[in-house]
Amino acid sequence: MRLKKIAAGALLSLGAGLAQADTVKMECGAGATVKSFCDYVKARFEAETPHKLQFIDLPRASDEKLSMLQQIFATKDSKVVDVMAIDVVWPGVLDRHLLDLTEHVKDLEPAFFSSVWQNNIVNGRVKGVPNFIDAGVLYYRSDLLEKYGEQPPTTWQDMARIAAGIQDAERAAGSRNLHGFVFQGKAYEGLTCDALEWVASFDGGSFVEPDGSISANNPKAIEAFKTAASWIDTISPKGVLAYQEEEARAVFQNGDAVFMRNWPYAYLLSQDDASPVKGKVSMMPLPRGGEGGQHAAALGGWQWAVSAYTQVPEAAIALVRMLADFESQRQNFLQMGVSPARLDVYEDAEVQAKGPHLTLLKEAFDGAVARPSTVTRTEYPKVSKAIWNAAYDTLSGRASAEAALADLEGRLKRFKGREWK
Repeated sequence: MRLKKIAAGALLSLGAGLAQADTVKMECGAGATVKSFCDYVKARFEAETPHKLQFIDLPRASDEKLSMLQQIFATKDSKVVDVMAIDVVWPGVLDRHLLDLTEHVKDLEPAFFSSVWQNNIVNGRVKGVPNFIDAGVLYYRSDLLEKYGEQPPTTWQDMARIAAGIQDAERAAGSRNLHGFVFQGKAYEGLTCDALEWVASFDGGSFVEPDGSISANNPKAIEAFKTAASWIDTISPKGVLAYQEEEARAVFQNGDAVFMRNWPYAYLLSQDDASPVKGKVSMMPLPRGGEGGQHAAALGGWQWAVSAYTQVPEAAIALVRMLADFESQRQNFLQMGVSPARLDVYEDAEVQAKGPHLTLLKEAFDGAVARPSTVTRTEYPKVSKAIWNAAYDTLSGRASAEAALADLEGRLKRFKGREWK
């Protein structure tokens, strides 16, 4: 409650101290639920401050949106957008184009999951405020585990054993299309997330550490890659090498997989009335990499940021503070279903009633591992591509885990040079 009062008080005092009314240009996405939330933001912002809010459209695809923002920022254009949502891997990439929010939002830090707040700090400066949080989770067919007397797995090794046992038994009984485990195996950003989870779960680091050092090639990372490669054509179909999130979800939701790695969005879809697995699905934190490992989930989500070239910085900051407060985060979940980045929203009775699965997600969010995007800054797109290619080469059998990670280490050293820029 105290955090809510602090945020509301700071917002009102900021608005009251402004000398003039400004118009803030804010990105608003497409779709009925997004429009509903944006309408709520506009009504509230214009009622609580002297300012006006104007919505603009940016591309929905993440890569297209980043490209457009980079074009806008290259010309230092102050007329297109003031406040926008940025992906969790963009603070370092867009650093010099984002307004330093440190002194304006530092009081908000205790309200948020530490992992997502820290991800927005570049060289000691806060460049974004969390919008919503995401993290990888493990889905499983609770009915099948119960049928075969199995408990949810605690390690990747347990998962593979259970998946193989149920897959073989069900196929023998006639379910020929059943697979043990599906995940995102295509060579793209999703595989970087999966690979990070495997390596971190074995305590093998995060390819590039927060201090900028390169840790990609180590025995635990090699063990993690070997473990993942062992799933292909045993508990996972070869086709998983072309799967993104939706391909994996389609297989699992059709009833053709025992386990699935995906993001939290898939849970409510699995419980839809038309879903063949409605009432048969549970989720849990991703398994540990053996008894000495840890639960590790790739951090995902989006942040609110302000253009460094805005002509209305005070009004834009007032909007960001409102977007980050308890009620905005609560409405964001109730209207759009995204997982709140604020801790106190999880205690709200209405939120708990609509999203009982959020209780299970908190553990995953607490242990979320950030991709090495902030530390590698503008080099991150190349870093991520190198990571997903190393993982793909290992999964597909093009290279051994040892060779793929040694090659990755060399590439990362070349990208870094003397320091990450």
